[in-house]
Amino acid sequence: MNILQTLYEELTGFFGIGGIIQIVKSGDYSVLSTFEGIRHLMGPIIPLLLLLEIIRAAFYKRFKIDEYKIPFLVFILNRFISRFISIAAVAFCIGLLEPYAIITTTFTWYWLIYGYIVWELAHFAYHYFGHKVRILWCLHSTHHAPQQMNLSVNFAHFFLEAPYADVIRTSICILLGVNPALLFFIMFVDGFWGSFIHIGENVIRDGRLGFLNNLLLTPSHHRVHHAKNPLYMDTNFCNLLNIWDRIFHTYQNERRDINIEYGITREMNPNSLWDVYFGEFVCLGRDIASAPDFKSKLLYIVMPPGWSPDGNHKTAKTVRDAFIEEENIIKDVEAVSTVRASA
Repeated sequence: MNILQTLYEELTGFFGIGGIIQIVKSGDYSVLSTFEGIRHLMGPIIPLLLLLEIIRAAFYKRFKIDEYKIPFLVFILNRFISRFISIAAVAFCIGLLEPYAIITTTFTWYWLIYGYIVWELAHFAYHYFGHKVRILWCLHSTHHAPQQMNLSVNFAHFFLEAPYADVIRTSICILLGVNPALLFFIMFVDGFWGSFIHIGENVIRDGRLGFLNNLLLTPSHHRVHHAKNPLYMDTNFCNLLNIWDRIFHTYQNERRDINIEYGITREMNPNSLWDVYFGEFVCLGRDIASAPDFKSKLLYIVMPPGWSPDGNHKTAKTVRDAFIEEENIIKDVEAVSTVRASA
């Protein structure tokens, strides 16, 4: 009976229907007018979209179990580990840092605007360093390993990434005065949108979402973020508002002349749970072991992926800059040829 109860709880938890079931059992539907009730209503949306995504793929004979297998195995592994490790990162940071906040805010619409801009800055910081610091990339790379984009990718995370992300984002928000209740509301909205932007082409072919592409970070932007094409590497770090990507020059629109290639640049087995989950740690360990001196060993840990002590760097910035430079040279040559042809 305990096994069946556990299975029931896992299924209702995964599909986000546990809260709705409790409301129906209680018969008290007044809770639907509260934030908690709204949260319960929105809970099943992403899992149901994932189910719709799989059904559509199967209907059009595009379903491949390998595209969903590893993200779900990672999800199951993380659920297993989380039963033994509990880190209240958000509560800890709030309690520790709230007395040092530079301002005091409240849960109002105007402070919501401020809070969301601060949250996006905090998310940008966590996400940016997750790509630019090798040891942090080892945590984040599990999310980028899938070689396709669909809603199951949202579940592919190394189990320690969430506590690290929560510490960074919560600390910045609390120190900049975001009200804790407001912060939890922003986390809820951001979590929903952050899941939605992983939606695959089986459900939304063009992820630009029309005019919204100029205002928000859309599925199209996030598909670019997950791409390993040279132009797309290390871009679009924000989650909903693209303000900080524009300020820090990491904003990149999807180009119609470039077909997105998903995944990470190193050779790997995307169908191996071991390689997806621990592969980057293994590669880092090898680099540290072969480093010529102690300084290089330390630098391998904190420098961006692709850094090399001999100066032959293959970082995302190096590869992207080389691609842009080559494109500019080609454009210049074509422009000269056009002028000569018209002369």
